[in-house]
Amino acid sequence: MVITFLTDFGYADAYVGAMKGVALGICPGATLVDVTHAVPPQDVLAGALLLPAYVPFYPPDSVHVAVVDPGVGSARRGVALEVWLDGARRFLVGPDNGLFWPLLADAESFRAVSLTEARYWRPPVAPTFHGRDVFAPVAAHLAAGLPLEALGPPVNDLARLDLPPVQRQAGALQGEILAVDHFGNCASNIRAADLAGLGEVSRLRVLVAGHDLGPPRRTFADVAVGAALALINSAGYLEVAVRDGRADAALGLRRGVPIRVEACAARPDA
Repeated sequence: MVITFLTDFGYADAYVGAMKGVALGICPGATLVDVTHAVPPQDVLAGALLLPAYVPFYPPDSVHVAVVDPGVGSARRGVALEVWLDGARRFLVGPDNGLFWPLLADAESFRAVSLTEARYWRPPVAPTFHGRDVFAPVAAHLAAGLPLEALGPPVNDLARLDLPPVQRQAGALQGEILAVDHFGNCASNIRAADLAGLGEVSRLRVLVAGHDLGPPRRTFADVAVGAALALINSAGYLEVAVRDGRADAALGLRRGVPIRVEACAARPDA
């Protein structure tokens, strides 16, 4: 019985500890995992981009609580989902604000319910802390074996949070930077599969913020210390990095900056 937690609550306050205490009170045998609580405050997209990077690697029937919830206490729904990834089932619990949508785009199938059965919540429910009073107890009940359908009625209109589309042009792809990680690496919305349609990788060049990075490399060590490069990151997206440095600072990159990949007639580094 594994329950993971991803939030924007930070580490300075007792919010995370309260959620975990509630979960253990309902399912004392659960293994609790803190994925991160350093999602930028109210940044739903940042949280959504992290979920596909870890949920598929947890055991079947694990339960994943994600709370980045600027609409807490409003009319937005709380939801729980059963998701099939790589032939195995996982559960998700959190606000219906698009947070789960990028992960669901890669799912083989999923079903969702609205969290309306208050008997599975922690009373009294604070309108500003559904993580403790709704999502944590629901997750613990799921980990203890409660069927998904016991939590509320089916939901067929989940809020969407679609990633910006990659623009496909003749011999080129136009995308944008979506996320900057702890190391200053800047991930784009261009996937490895997108590049396949442009031809041989060694004949591509990556252009961003006025810099020509040449073709995507295999790893950071393929360039000199301090040099900028593009590569496919561990989540399968085209990323811009600086070896032993920060690409965001060195190249002036942030979310929304355009990135372009072009196919060249000759090798760009020839």
